[in-house]
Formats: sequence, structure tokens, C-alpha cells
Amino acid sequence: MNLLATWASRAAAGYPDAAALITADGTLSYRQLLGCAQALARGLEPGTLLVPQTGSAAELALAAHAASLLGRPLLPLGPALSAARRAALRQVSATPPAGIELLIATSGTQGEPKAVMLNGANLAAAVAASQAVLPLKSGDVWLNCLPLYHIGGLAILYRCAGAGAAMLLHEGFDARRVWDDIEARRVTHISLVPAMLARLLDIAHGASPPIALKYALVGGGALSAALARRARAAGWPLCVSYGMSETASQLATLFPVLEDWQPGCVGAPLPGFDIRFVDDNGEVAGQAGIIQVRGAAVMAGYANADGELGRGLTDGWLTTGDMGKIDAGGRLHVLGRHDDMLVSGGVNVHPAEVEAQLLNCPGVADAAVTALPDEIWGDRLVALIAGDAAPERLEAWCREHLAGAMRPRVLRHVSVLPRNALGKLERAKLRQMAQELTNDEP
Repeated sequence: MNLLATWASRAAAGYPDAAALITADGTLSYRQLLGCAQALARGLEPGTLLVPQTGSAAELALAAHAASLLGRPLLPLGPALSAARRAALRQVSATPPAGIELLIATSGTQGEPKAVMLNGANLAAAVAASQAVLPLKSGDVWLNCLPLYHIGGLAILYRCAGAGAAMLLHEGFDARRVWDDIEARRVTHISLVPAMLARLLDIAHGASPPIALKYALVGGGALSAALARRARAAGWPLCVSYGMSETASQLATLFPVLEDWQPGCVGAPLPGFDIRFVDDNGEVAGQAGIIQVRGAAVMAGYANADGELGRGLTDGWLTTGDMGKIDAGGRLHVLGRHDDMLVSGGVNVHPAEVEAQLLNCPGVADAAVTALPDEIWGDRLVALIAGDAAPERLEAWCREHLAGAMRPRVLRHVSVLPRNALGKLERAKLRQMAQELTNDEP
């Protein structure tokens, strides 16, 4: 029996009639959930790795409990993955080392996805770290509208089982249904990406969420200052989070988000995590640089055909690939991906910093910055804008708020930006869009 089943069994013994899983089909108590998982486990084919063949969030949640009862590692795969990627992930994950409970495919926004191996100790440490900043108890309800094949969604399954709380599970994100359920189901916790938060604010027309809602965890992408201001004005209890599959979800979380909050500030590292910074050569670099992290929640390694532990770690340290800094108050600021770095006129430019400024411009609903090769600038910055801001307004805004090297040389309007299921920008697709939109230029 793995960790999830251990916690669910404990909850079934202590709170047998407490709500465990709420779906459109009804509510399962912890006693009922355990019974359903046991029945499903009896019907599963023998084997080591379990790769559920379902697109249903409710079925995937039950499969996770069944796999845990059997002590089998789980590899949930998103339905949008190509057959080739699914096969590659299954092959590399086929023989995980003993003790591995969960394998999570990374988003692949920077290249081919990998499978992160998490053991019970990793997952228990991650839940404990989350509890330190977002307390959860029996009787609480965490609304989960994130995909269960991403760590952001699966982590909620573990948090709720560990606390004996209820997970209100949605099949995808429907803003109207989420808003209605926040009130009708007395939701106490919710996890969102920024795009989801924006849609909920639109649906609510400025209304505050019910007082029962204590924590609105926002992660999976950069939160803009303008969106944070809108949410705070409407009374949302914002928690700005930073994490990844390799850290079993949360690494740092800021709560509360005050009026002077700046984009990228994600608070102090959670208990159990150490962070440091290194330069391009991997040398320790003081208070700013490429973020490295270690701790009990950091993965056991990337899955590999040899079944070895520790792949992707150096003496226990994970290099996140994100640039960051620590401020005087000990809060971590995430500045963007190191491998997204652009060099414009000899100056290093983080796209996320430019995007944060563009999102403050009235009429800009979404923004992304990429670059095309340029003989003069090196990287010629291209801003792709969704919204109704007029070109001359955008140009004036950029001149006023962005230094010369950070100023996009090309501004193009688009109907929608390429984002994955968690709202992260797909940078490779951005470059392709920029090329197509500027093909008519000399």
C-alpha cells in the first residue's frame, strides 16, 4: 500500500462518513471511496506500472487510489499527448525503482516532456509544506479544476486525503460552474492558473467570493499586477505560488498578497526547502541567478530505462532553469526561464519582465514576448498582444515603461496565445507565430 491509500484508509477509519470526493455524479464518503478503490483494484490487470486509459478526471482519481492500494506506481498521461510521446514516456517509465509512487510527465513547454519520479517521502513532505501555509482539515472543500495528469491537480488529491478533507472535482474548467460551486459547495480552497482567475473575475462582475473561501492558490504561470489588483479589489484571498513537478508542486507561496506586491514575488521558500543561485557556469552566485532547490519534496529523479535514482540532480540539488533573486525580506522573486533569455542590443532581457509591463497597459488582455534574429539587435523583440489596445497606445506605453533594450521592436495583435493546459506559454510556438506574422517585413 502506498501513501495515498494509507492516508485514505486512515481518513475512512477516523471520518468514515466525511465527504472525500465530490463530482457531478454525486459525493463519495471516505468509506465509500475506499470501497470503490478496492473494487477497482481487484479488476486491474497484473503489472507494475499503471497507466490509466481514461480522460475522465473522476475515473483517474479512483485509479490513483486503486494503484496506491496495490502499491503500484501511477503514470497519468494527458489525452492531448501524441501517440509517439505516450509510447516514449511509457517506455522510459516502465521499470521505476522501488518506492516510486507517482510518475508525472512534465509539461514539455521547453522541449520533449520527461517523467518525474516521486516517492512517498517526496509526496508527504510536499503536503506538509503546503499545510504550513494553506491549512486544510476535515470538513474543508478544495475545488480542483486542474488536470489530474499534472502535478497541480494530483497534489490536491494527496492534500485532501492527508487532511481528511473533500476534493470537489471538475471535469475541466468552466468558469460559470466553478463560480456557482464556490458558493453552493462552501468551497474553502481553490487552485487556479491566472487565465482561470481572469475568467472568474469576468463572470462575477466585481462580486466578492463567499466568505467560506479562505485560500485561492494561483500558480502555473506568471500573475500580472493588473490581474492581482482586480482580484484583491474583489476580495479574493490570493496566494501566489511557485512550484513544479520536480518539487511535487509548491516550492514557495506568498499569502497574503498585499497592495505593494510585484509580479514574480512568490514569498519565502516553504518549510523543508533550501534554495540557492548559480551562474551560467554552475558556480554558486549569491543572491541572484539560476534557481537551485533541494529538500525532502524534491523528486527522486527523472525516469530512465536503467531504473536509476537521482537522474537530473547534482548532490541533491535540482537546477530549475528559472532565474530568480532573494529580496531583503527573504522572499523569492522568479524572473523567468533562463533558457528563454533574449539578448537585445547586448543586454539580457527576460521575456517575463517585459510581459509583466505589457499586461499593465489598458486594453491588453494577454501578452507574450519572443524574438527573431536581427543583424543589429541580435534578438529583435516581438510582442504578441491579445486585446483591444490600439497600436499607437501600445507603442507609447512601451516607450514610457520599458528601457530601450527591453522595448519590443514589433507589436502584433493575435486572437489567442498558445498556452498549455495549465496556462503556461508555449515558447516554441510563439517563435513560430512571430515568424509567420512578420514574413511580410523586409
